[in-house]
Amino acid sequence: MSEPEREDYSAELEAEKTSDVTAADERPRSRWRTFASSQVFITLAFLLLLIAAFSLLAPGKFGTVNNLTLLAQNVAILTVVSVGTTFIIATAGIDLSIPSGIILGEVFTVKALQMIPVDERMAIAIPATDANVAVVVLPLFAALFAGLLLGAVNGLLVAYLRIAPFIATLATLGAGLGVALLLMNGVNAATYAIAEVADSDLFFGVSNLIVIALGVVILGYIGMHMSVFGRHTLAIGSNEEAVRRVGIDIKRHLLKVYIVGGVAAGFAGYLSVAYFTTTSVAGHATDNLRAITAVALGGTSLFGGVATIIGTVVGVWIPAVLQNGFIIIRVQPYWQMIAVGAVLVAAVALDQWRRRSQNRG
Repeated sequence: MSEPEREDYSAELEAEKTSDVTAADERPRSRWRTFASSQVFITLAFLLLLIAAFSLLAPGKFGTVNNLTLLAQNVAILTVVSVGTTFIIATAGIDLSIPSGIILGEVFTVKALQMIPVDERMAIAIPATDANVAVVVLPLFAALFAGLLLGAVNGLLVAYLRIAPFIATLATLGAGLGVALLLMNGVNAATYAIAEVADSDLFFGVSNLIVIALGVVILGYIGMHMSVFGRHTLAIGSNEEAVRRVGIDIKRHLLKVYIVGGVAAGFAGYLSVAYFTTTSVAGHATDNLRAITAVALGGTSLFGGVATIIGTVVGVWIPAVLQNGFIIIRVQPYWQMIAVGAVLVAAVALDQWRRRSQNRG
């Protein structure tokens, strides 16, 4: 190789090294720009701004560890429901039957407890003994089974009978409530048998309810963002016809997705009985709207194809922080409804604007 050729080759190597370094430098920057421009980041920034504002307006009251811990407990059950709802909305579907799933989970929990001879005071006093393991586990299975049944019905109606998700889940909302009322004769039932599930703090002083909700979030994150199931879910919401052409069984997958949503609602019913120690046939009427609002606020597209579990968690916190903050600073909590409505409209408008931008691009 001649001297000029050697110099040209060295120059090419240097250029390649420079381009590689530049690409490596640009990659984190582009990722940061993508995250900074995402709805998740915007929603998270808004949540942190709310927390900072209420902490300044109510020093020593809002920003305390006790208050934030209480907030985390209050949103734990809705977080469980919202994680399941995220999968459904990611397919461009919707689930209005969430209240039925929660209430049926409560009713099945109580019915299972009534079949087990147990002294409720002993169940509270000795939560970890083998004698009352069945008191905790069997009602849990019953609640999950209730949610599974409701989710399977929703999935069959939507996937196999091709009924619009709005109509199908609206029908099962009413039917599920009717079944719950029939099983309970229209009367709520109180029980303290599984109160220790929610009340105790076996994990380094953190409420079990918070730990359980965190566990559900982790499972949801893995299922949505780190598994084939999640990729297929997002693909169906993005382009159902393309998914069908590559050979994925859309009907079977949609059935699974609605079962996930139903099981999450049934599990929330179990946790509700543990936390409130009673069923509440009329107490979850707006939980479907609250869950859908949280999912939309967090950045999951109501048109399908885009979903984020972390964003859903952030979306769950915003209404709770607004309500709690307004109460502490002595502002009528009804303003919370107006604020959440305005933020929800802004979130959906942002999603539509992003989609139009992508289509033009």
